[in-house]
Amino acid sequence: MITSHAIEVDDVTVRYGRILALDHASVRVPTGRICALVGMNGSGKSTLFKTIVGSVTPTTGSVTLAGRSPAAARKSGLVGYVPQSEDIDWTFPLSVRDVVMTGRYGHLGFTRRPKRADHDAVDKALARVELTDYADRQIGQLSGGQRKRAFVARGIAQEASILLLDEPFAGVDKRTEATITALLRELADSGVTILVSTHDLQVLPTLADEAILLMRRVVAQGDPTEVITTDNLVRAFGLDPLDRTVQTPGDRQEEAS
Repeated sequence: MITSHAIEVDDVTVRYGRILALDHASVRVPTGRICALVGMNGSGKSTLFKTIVGSVTPTTGSVTLAGRSPAAARKSGLVGYVPQSEDIDWTFPLSVRDVVMTGRYGHLGFTRRPKRADHDAVDKALARVELTDYADRQIGQLSGGQRKRAFVARGIAQEASILLLDEPFAGVDKRTEATITALLRELADSGVTILVSTHDLQVLPTLADEAILLMRRVVAQGDPTEVITTDNLVRAFGLDPLDRTVQTPGDRQEEAS
């Protein structure tokens, strides 16, 4: 069976001066699937995201999104990106509604003036992330979890077919985590392709169809229970193989059986 891949990263290497951030990394994400990107700090996760969206140019290798270059995919609104919180200036005088409306930029036409359809798309996106009551609040006044949901709403309003989320669960409470997880599952069921990085191994069985374990290059990719094993974690994180305090999804399945 031929599988359509929305994201294709081929043999990508990225260097920042003498620092090797990605080392011949290759990734395939099938259309309409949620793929979790897992790795320790410094493993290259954020660099991989930035390379996929085209803000970082690889030293070697190539990236295609739905068969297009990152620049072409971004220009046509095919790809939406939710960056880490530290990449955003939260003091900028934009309301939550303004932030979500930036997702409609590619739909606004020559005048760049929102039409009724754009306002409706923003209202629906805010409702889906439960932020309707906060629409006119300055974005920096939201809690950490609410900020994450606002940027997920921007991706929804954009109607992107590929959505990248860099650590959307970092610093959020369990309710926000569950809200985002359920929303991402709905989007994937509607055909959106999602690549999401996370440190939370326990959320993977609920969240992801497959996982990628990254340590500058791809250690493993596939079903989360097959990728997040003790042996693979040792290779990616340098964990002690005798330390059983770290549970993998496969461990919990064995305990339940």
